[in-house]
Amino acid sequence: MAEPFYFCTEFTQVELLGRNAKNLAELLQGIKEIPDSSIYYHTHRFLQQHHYLSPEPPNDFAYWIINILQEDILGEKIASVDIVQFKTIEELRAKFIELIENFLNEKMQLRNCPEGEEFHFMSCRTFILPTHQAANNLYEFYEILNNISIDSLYFHIFEARLRLKKKDNDFSRWLRDIGENKISEEISKLDPYTYTLEGLRKKLISLIGLKI
Repeated sequence: MAEPFYFCTEFTQVELLGRNAKNLAELLQGIKEIPDSSIYYHTHRFLQQHHYLSPEPPNDFAYWIINILQEDILGEKIASVDIVQFKTIEELRAKFIELIENFLNEKMQLRNCPEGEEFHFMSCRTFILPTHQAANNLYEFYEILNNISIDSLYFHIFEARLRLKKKDNDFSRWLRDIGENKISEEISKLDPYTYTLEGLRKKLISLIGLKI
């Protein structure tokens, strides 16, 4: 018999790494050397902070390249990286490195940013906390899903798969364990980056509601 699903939540502490970049060469070197948590922060922070707004979270690297360096071609390539296709932070990091290196190989002259507009590398420390909510079956899971916090939803869908290297989100893994393979697969196939967090909650509730 499968274990109950224990809902967790999280809060994050943002940290300045004391490192910045004024051009693409320095940005590239930084991306090569910063910790995984920094790559994660710069590709996910908007999603969690603005969960009622745009379902397409901006990429900090792309934003700076386009709006500060005005290197639109590269910026659009960085912005178009489909994060959901990557199973680990290292694979995502490698893709950014590949795109920037290819661009620099064809670039005759580096463009420095205006003074005061440097890219500041940041990171975040995540603290995972248990809640008092647990589901023993699909109906209880459905009921709790309607009421969990946005931070809990974010943790189980995004943090678990990419940052914690679980290969799939927590919800799909548990649903598979209790024999709900069809719902599990449908949730696994969702691209969560195309939803706001509230929109994602509604989609999950809709999928599970059809079953119960």
